Amino acid sequence: MSRWRTARIASQEHPSTGLVRLRLDVDDWPGHSPGQHVVVRLRAEDGYTAQRSYSIASAPSEPAVEMLVERLPDGEVSGHLHDEARVGDVVEVNGPVGRWFVWDGESPAIAVVGGTGVVPAVSMLRHARDRGTSDALRVVAVARTWEALPYADELLDAGAFVALTRENLDGRVAAPPYPDEVAPLLDALGNDVQAFVCGSTGFVAWATRTLREQGVPESTIRVEQFGVTG
Repeated sequence: MSRWRTARIASQEHPSTGLVRLRLDVDDWPGHSPGQHVVVRLRAEDGYTAQRSYSIASAPSEPAVEMLVERLPDGEVSGHLHDEARVGDVVEVNGPVGRWFVWDGESPAIAVVGGTGVVPAVSMLRHARDRGTSDALRVVAVARTWEALPYADELLDAGAFVALTRENLDGRVAAPPYPDEVAPLLDALGNDVQAFVCGSTGFVAWATRTLREQGVPESTIRVEQFGVTG
């Protein structure tokens, strides 16, 4: 059962403009499954609190909880984590949260993710690597540009199919994934494929429609979406 825990910032990196990657040492962390998230709560001296949910990028085998935070306009939590927080600072964490958007590490699955929505897929890829079940997972990662794709090198190294929509990549003309690019990935997984979709509202609508057109039953598509900044 999730509850509020004390967490200390163990590392802090800014991989690109507007993004900060944090690793947290969480007291009595019970472990998580790929696809789950945490709620981070900040508390002011006067007792005022603000909180925000963030997907977990780390694999269950990793000791620290890794998350990626996008700086949002007027975002209280994201602004603090970008501009004020430092290694050694303490925050409150509730989690892990979520049982529906979770991959078990074995069942055939495809993750279609966009922008910062790639984070849960990174956790899934790391978990598959640790378990030796990489053949059971396919990831389609979409972003406008290479610079805008979090974990870009790690995704490519892990075998994800990467599509950029506003710049060419290794000879592939800028465009969303075409049906004939997604179909072989699904074929390689066989029947009874579970699908995970994470990204902005518009991206989720496109991804779920594409999967349905490829014959994936809507009942097997699990979705997490966020605002238009994704």
